[in-house]
Amino acid sequence: MAVHLWCIVAAWVWVYAGKLPVAMAMQKAGGYDNRHPRTQEAALTGWGARSLAAHLNGFETFAPFAAAVLVAHISGAPIGFVDTLSIVFVASRVVYVGLYVADLAALRSTVWSIGWIVTLVLFISPVL
Repeated sequence: MAVHLWCIVAAWVWVYAGKLPVAMAMQKAGGYDNRHPRTQEAALTGWGARSLAAHLNGFETFAPFAAAVLVAHISGAPIGFVDTLSIVFVASRVVYVGLYVADLAALRSTVWSIGWIVTLVLFISPVL
């Protein structure tokens, strides 16, 4: 399977891995409330709230990225180019979560923009 298709899998897994720091924050805030986790998540502050925001942003960015990769793949865009962009996207998501949790807002926004631009370029890569 091509690298860019594996990147879809990696990005999907990373979205769910992003729940781990949220769960840690919930545990630290009195124990994980499995009966009402969304209520507990809404009450998080500090790094826990930022972890939740990063986790939720992963859901927002995953679908457009996956669709863009599939458009590029099906349309016959150059594989090496699509592979590289896909790797950059996944790496940007990993860095994004770290920056969000660390409260480095300006740098986080820059890295988010990189991921957004990569997704856009993947969508238009068949005509480049």
